[in-house]
Amino acid sequence: MLVIGITGTLGAGKGTIVEYLVKKHGFRHYSVREFLLQEIQKQGLPSNRDSMVKVANALRKQHTSYYIVAELFDQVVNEGKDAVIESIRTPGEVEFLRQQEHFLLIAVDADPYLRYQRIRKRKSETDDIDFATFVENEKREMSASDPNKQNLQKCIQMADIKFLNNGAVKELTQQVDETLFGDR
Repeated sequence: MLVIGITGTLGAGKGTIVEYLVKKHGFRHYSVREFLLQEIQKQGLPSNRDSMVKVANALRKQHTSYYIVAELFDQVVNEGKDAVIESIRTPGEVEFLRQQEHFLLIAVDADPYLRYQRIRKRKSETDDIDFATFVENEKREMSASDPNKQNLQKCIQMADIKFLNNGAVKELTQQVDETLFGDR
């Protein structure tokens, strides 16, 4: 069983890689975002990025810095199949997953304005923002000294494999295949 964690900047292509791994290579998908949206709904909060950050930080503070990912990893183990966990955001999550067998962390990044255009196209409630808000959201999530808060910059640095996704989807999926599956 291979477990891949995906980290990266907002709109860089994490979901594209996940979708490809699921469709082409039969991976199971476990989403931090979906986990948080369910929790937000239970709490009656608005479904936006601020609520996601608030709930995620509170859960990590209440439990551990890797609580959300540990919950998802338990589901992975119960399924026993190749899996991808999308959106690793704290170094504690990376450290927890590194203690598990057959774990690999992938990071993806792209040009900021290109990423902003991508998030606008997906038309999610959490992405209905202007470019200045996009930049502010990302800045808030890039680095933090509190282990319970997002630190994308550190997670990206900790990645085993890094992809730059400034091109077409086909180029990204080709990078994934060449790097993970040796072009098979």
